[in-house]
Amino acid sequence: MEKIKKNDAEWKKELTDEQFHITRKKGTEPAFTGEYWNNHEKGIYRCRCCGNELFSSDTKFDSGTGWPSFWAPVSEENVTAEEDNSFLMRRTEVLCSKCDAHLGHVFDDGPQPTNLRYCINSASLKLDKRK
Repeated sequence: MEKIKKNDAEWKKELTDEQFHITRKKGTEPAFTGEYWNNHEKGIYRCRCCGNELFSSDTKFDSGTGWPSFWAPVSEENVTAEEDNSFLMRRTEVLCSKCDAHLGHVFDDGPQPTNLRYCINSASLKLDKRK
C-alpha cells in the first residue's frame, strides 16, 4: 500500500476544521455528536482523508459510548495501532495505514469474536453505502 503524504495546508483544503483537528491533530469529537454513532445503514466506512476501506457495517455494534464502534477492521493491513499515553492514560491509538489519519482508539472490552472495540470518530469516516 502506497502512503499518502500531504502537509497541513494541503489537508486543510480538503477537510472541514473539525475533520482536520480530529484526523490530522489527534482530536476527539464529543460523545453522541458524530454523524455515525447511531447510524444503522449498511456499507463500508472509509477513511475521510484518503478513502481507504476501514470498517464494515457488519462489524459495527452499539457500545453505548457515543462513538461508532466496530469489533474488527475490514483488513488488519488497513489500520495501524500505536501506543498512546496522552492525558495520563494508556491506550492504543488507531490510524489509517494509508495516510496516518487519527481514527480513534481500540480497547479489549468488545464483543465476540474478537473482544475488541474500535472506538472511532465519525469525523474520521465516510460511509460508502450499500444499495
